[in-house]
Amino acid sequence: MSSDLWSFSLGTYARSGVEHACLQLQSTGVNVCLLLCGLWLGQREVACNEQRLQQLRNVAEPWDADVVRPLRALRMQWKAVATEDAELNSLREQVKTLELEAERHLLLRLERLAQSWPQGEVTDLTAWLEGVTAGAAHLDRDALHQLRVAATGT
Repeated sequence: MSSDLWSFSLGTYARSGVEHACLQLQSTGVNVCLLLCGLWLGQREVACNEQRLQQLRNVAEPWDADVVRPLRALRMQWKAVATEDAELNSLREQVKTLELEAERHLLLRLERLAQSWPQGEVTDLTAWLEGVTAGAAHLDRDALHQLRVAATGT
C-alpha cells in the first residue's frame, strides 16, 4: 500500500477496470479525487464520520469547481476539432496535462488535511465509499464495486 495519496491514486487508477469505473462515477457527479481519497483512507483504516467528510468536501469542492472542471470542460470542448487540427491537439494535450496536475494538487491538499487522522480504527471501506459518493445521481453500484475490489484485492 502506498503511504501517500498521489502514489496510491496512480497505482489504483492503473488497475484493470478502475479508470472506466472512475469515469462512470464521475459522469454521475462523483468527484474522483474525493473517491480515491476515500479509498485511501479506508485502506489506512481511518474511521469515516460526517465531520471528516465535510472537511474533505470543503477542500475539494472549491478547487474542483474553480480549477479542475474548467480545465476539463475546455479539454472536452476541443476534443472533436482537435482531431483535425494538430496545433489545437497540442494545446489540448497541454490542457490535459494541466488538468492532471490540478488533480494532483487537490490530492495533496486532501492528504495534508487527513494525514493526522488516526489509523487502524476500522476495516470496512463502505462508509467512505458511501460518504464520498453521497448525492450522486444514478450511482453506478457496479463501478463502485469495481473500485472496492481494486482497492482491497477482494
